[in-house]
Amino acid sequence: MSQEDANLEARLEEQEAFDPPESFVEQANVSDPGIYEEFEENWPECWERAADLLSWDEEYDTVLEDGNAPFYEWFTGGELNASYNCLDRHVEEGRGDSVAIEWEGELGETRSYTYDELLDEVEDFAATLRDLGVEEDDVVTLYMPMVPELPIAMLACARIGAPHSVVFAGFSADALATRMNSADSEYLVTCDGYYRRGDALDHISKTNEGLEGVEHEVSDVVVVDRLGDDLDHELADNQHDYDELVADHEGSTVEPVSRDAEDMLFLMYTSGTTGKPKGVKHTTGGYLAYTAWTSHAVLDIEADDTYWCSADIGWITGHSYIVYGPLALGTTSVMYEGTPDYPDKDRLWEIVEKNEVDIFYTAPTAIRAFMKWGAEYTENHDISSLRLLGTVGEPINPRAWKWYYKHIGNEECPIVDTWWQTETGGMMITTLPGINTMKPGSAGPPLPGIDARVVDSQGEEVEAGEAGYVTVNNPWPGMLRTLYNNDERFISEYWQEYSDEDADEWVYFPEDGAKIDDDDYITILGRVDDVINVSGHRLGTMEIESAVVGVEGIAEAAVVGGDHDVKGEAVYVYAIPEDGYEDRHAELEEKAMEAVLDSIGPIAKPEEIVFTHELPKTRSGKIMRRLLEDIASGNELGNTSTLRNPEVVDDIAAQVETD
Repeated sequence: MSQEDANLEARLEEQEAFDPPESFVEQANVSDPGIYEEFEENWPECWERAADLLSWDEEYDTVLEDGNAPFYEWFTGGELNASYNCLDRHVEEGRGDSVAIEWEGELGETRSYTYDELLDEVEDFAATLRDLGVEEDDVVTLYMPMVPELPIAMLACARIGAPHSVVFAGFSADALATRMNSADSEYLVTCDGYYRRGDALDHISKTNEGLEGVEHEVSDVVVVDRLGDDLDHELADNQHDYDELVADHEGSTVEPVSRDAEDMLFLMYTSGTTGKPKGVKHTTGGYLAYTAWTSHAVLDIEADDTYWCSADIGWITGHSYIVYGPLALGTTSVMYEGTPDYPDKDRLWEIVEKNEVDIFYTAPTAIRAFMKWGAEYTENHDISSLRLLGTVGEPINPRAWKWYYKHIGNEECPIVDTWWQTETGGMMITTLPGINTMKPGSAGPPLPGIDARVVDSQGEEVEAGEAGYVTVNNPWPGMLRTLYNNDERFISEYWQEYSDEDADEWVYFPEDGAKIDDDDYITILGRVDDVINVSGHRLGTMEIESAVVGVEGIAEAAVVGGDHDVKGEAVYVYAIPEDGYEDRHAELEEKAMEAVLDSIGPIAKPEEIVFTHELPKTRSGKIMRRLLEDIASGNELGNTSTLRNPEVVDDIAAQVETD
């Protein structure tokens, strides 16, 4: 490192706040600090600003209907179609030749879809789905990797009023079956396989295994041929080749179905504190308005931008900020099929340079990997087109933030560090890049119109510098409406903790810890429930524990999250063997790993499985996972005085150190 670079590193290390460049502020979509006061004084009518970004078939009567809280309704009386808002209206405005999706395959292939071309593809597939019998309000499951047919299928479903339920392609066969059963979904769109690090992965076999676990009849399965000659597979009687079906409907015209603002747009299943995934319901009007507004205000997206969110569409980030938000604004959205380090560690910067990407939105996990690999991989590419950077999925530490700011943004790009959830639909706490000072490691203030607070266990706001829990004290358009077919769980999981039902005062509790500073900037500290955040993806500990204890020879297990240099948090398993299996740890470990992979998928693969004769438990029999988290993270062990077996903690810690 040169002396000049060393001086720069030292300065960045000491700096605690960064202002956006004047050049960025001058062109920003939102640059008036008065927007915070305006939204507060004019709430909830302030959200008309979001609704105005959309085209409505029928204008709404009321911005917010709160008479049945917490089952809030937004833009009631309004009707619209999400597919029309993402496609047709841009074509009608003369922008049909503008690129909507720029797809980069892992093997170097590319596909580019203008808004005209994407509309044609969506209409053809919408006609296909209708011909198969899909009707309004039928839930269509999409079990697909990052190929263009995934957003095409999503928009085709939206066009005919059929909610979609996307299942992450990395999830297991069991996970697919669980979600199709929960949604009572009779239609599936999947693919034969996809590529990962150059290898062809067989996806259709996993799909077929999952279909065997579906408890109702599945009418039709549409299979995209991604691998061509790299995989030979036979289609079952109710399975159809995507290309053949679409060819039969080429040139179709499918008028977009007008949907009530509160009609369901999609279901997204997310981990909960029980072993059963939750079906989060998002609706057409409020969700689409909110993703469009946050894409406009936070990501600063303009129609002539090339924008890239590196998430997978199988997660909510891909729904909101690859498909619906960006396409509603008419921009070019980049999709990438592969991994950041194949065929080499400069793959992402090659894509940024090639496509002249303006805005790049990624996860702290990826940023930590970039740091580990070294800045030389960016230096071989011209990434000066970048105007704005973003992070999503988990807290980012100040060191990674500053590395990102310096080596990717060249100290010229504001960074938006965004906190939000599957349930919120879109960003909630972050800086507005054309207004706010940035503080590395702190997400920032709540967005205009969002009443997010940090409170103690009694619901009282904490003092600056103190830690507490995030709450949201008023509704917002992008919020989940309920959990699919489970209103009771919706209330118990999100609203009961801090709400006063008798006074009809409802407070949303996302179960994240945080602290707040004198400037009302919120720093997210992580989950406080039984959910692990691995590379920005939420995994329920009970779901993993259930897989592990299902292995013959394992009597009991506790799953916790522990610190990890790249993933941020990793899965650690502590298991007790049954009698007679005490000397078969290697065998049990292999079977437990396989069980987790089969039940959930590679994303949940444990970093380590530790076998022990006991787990630390309180006198009432509750496992003290906090102590196991300390062991996994290498932290100093906390108070063990409440344990009935305190000696076991030292035994486990010593075993981990030996291993």
